[in-house]
Amino acid sequence: MSGTGSIAEVGTPSARSRALAVLRVRSRALAVGLLPAAVAVVLVSARTTGRLASDPWPAVTLAVCAVAAFVLLVGGIFAAVVLRASPAMTPTVPLSESAAPDLYRLVRDLADRMDVPAPSAIALTPDCDSWLEDRTHAAHRRARGRTAISGGAAGAGGPESEPGAAPVLVIGSPFLWWMRVAELRAVLAPVVAGTGPSAHPDIADARGFVRGLDAAVDVGGRRFLGWIAAPARLLLRLCRVDAAEMERGVAAAASDRAQGVDYALRIVAQEQVGLAYAGWDRLLTRVALPAWRMGRWPAHLDAGVVSALTELSRRDRLADGFTSRLGERPACDLLDQPGAVDEAASLLAARLFHGGPADAGPDWSPVDWAAYPEEVVDRKWRTEAARLLAALDALSAPSVPAASTVERVLTYLAAADADALAGRLSGDLAREAVPAVAAAAAGRGADALPLFPLEAPRSGRDLLADHVVALVCCAAVDSAGGEPGLDWLDGPVLLVAGVRRADLAGPVLSLVEDRDPGPLRDWLAEVGVRPEKPVRLV
Repeated sequence: MSGTGSIAEVGTPSARSRALAVLRVRSRALAVGLLPAAVAVVLVSARTTGRLASDPWPAVTLAVCAVAAFVLLVGGIFAAVVLRASPAMTPTVPLSESAAPDLYRLVRDLADRMDVPAPSAIALTPDCDSWLEDRTHAAHRRARGRTAISGGAAGAGGPESEPGAAPVLVIGSPFLWWMRVAELRAVLAPVVAGTGPSAHPDIADARGFVRGLDAAVDVGGRRFLGWIAAPARLLLRLCRVDAAEMERGVAAAASDRAQGVDYALRIVAQEQVGLAYAGWDRLLTRVALPAWRMGRWPAHLDAGVVSALTELSRRDRLADGFTSRLGERPACDLLDQPGAVDEAASLLAARLFHGGPADAGPDWSPVDWAAYPEEVVDRKWRTEAARLLAALDALSAPSVPAASTVERVLTYLAAADADALAGRLSGDLAREAVPAVAAAAAGRGADALPLFPLEAPRSGRDLLADHVVALVCCAAVDSAGGEPGLDWLDGPVLLVAGVRRADLAGPVLSLVEDRDPGPLRDWLAEVGVRPEKPVRLV
């Protein structure tokens, strides 16, 4: 490695000039805070020499000294909050070097080739993104409680939290499973190159100041020091443009530094980034979310990404060439225990995107992909079928005998109001959610709430259609030899004679939207479902 001068050259003049502009905002704020004290010193000095002995100067001097003392006290508290407030950070899965020596070696080799400092540590995020994160903030060094993979307690103070340490490299965990080693290396090159500008003292100082202000705004909004937020917001507004331009300059400098490292391969690898994002989004919303809602979390989401994207490659003509890559070495081979890492990232994904607990428990247990159809899909269908029939019971006349049959729902929706039942279902779901949210918030605090909610609220008719589909699927399993199945891109599916039946949604919509039971009766007859036969519920 070359000396500090070479590292400093990585920061472009534009980025450094913008950093200095941010620091000038800090200097001006400091000058404003010290101005009353300076005036007070001048007045006291003049009084001691007898120059301002007559009225009203004694009273003026006393008032100015009081104001100066107050401003110094307030300024000191504000400065302490800015210096000590812990910036908000997305939780990650820390990855020790003993758990991934080959990955650390790859990253250090990249840093050496680009003549920049190596990241101080590596962590994983259950998302399709990668970035550098500075964890040297004073308050953050006191954090506790996260668990590293084969590395003891993370956040308890490691090399990444030492003063002046290089940033932590955060890597999207889906990349490790879907990308090949060479592709991952090409994608990470411009990210790792960002450690160079981070080592420049002016840039590092400006970033620390902005992070402290941002954290102070959050502290002011949550604690008794509410007045802290106002000056912090003012200073953020004053330096926002320069801070944004500084980051653009840093990104440009990092990109220029990485030009000579696998540049041609990076273009191809970026296509895999987009593909991985699409597959990850489908896997979370269609496959993981139904399991999370019933207290189960798929333990190997990253491995599921490979299956999902392989299926997408099989279906999509534009992706025909992607499957040929799978013969190359996957980046997850750089991990010593990929299964344990995948499980930790999958649990964190459930916490971030759904609000689940941080640890497994009796009501929050993992599920393997082989058991997913039986333990998640079948249970989901029967839970929704039971909810639908309970809502129908509440709307039916007391003299009408309750029956857990498809025929009962067909008859009701063909003759009665489809909106009354939809509204009842929406209300039941809302009432079911309230105790769960309250228990989560009481037991685990604000961290229990999802940081990134996956799904927007759905209309009552959409919910009704889903519940009718679930009831029909239960009937097909009970009386027509159907089986619950898993489609990697679409989630729970019905299999009849080993073949996926993707044609159920249309007949159900005809019933729900048009009150026409004919298409659904035809479908039931074709599959061999007996609508008058009771359905087994949860």
